[in-house]
Amino acid sequence: MKAYPVTALYEEMAFIAHHFHWPHDQLMRLEHRERRRWCKEISAINRTLDGAPSNPFEV
Repeated sequence: MKAYPVTALYEEMAFIAHHFHWPHDQLMRLEHRERRRWCKEISAINRTLDGAPSNPFEV
């Protein structure tokens, strides 16, 4: 069984903490799938606020 890369874990946690200001212990309790979902949702919010298309390949 492969472990999830520690660098990726810290990047995801920092991304969520930066945007939502959630404490470390709350972030550590998130399941991998839920943490990735929050990253996806935050990214979608950022794209909307930036006025970027949801799919950058759509013209």
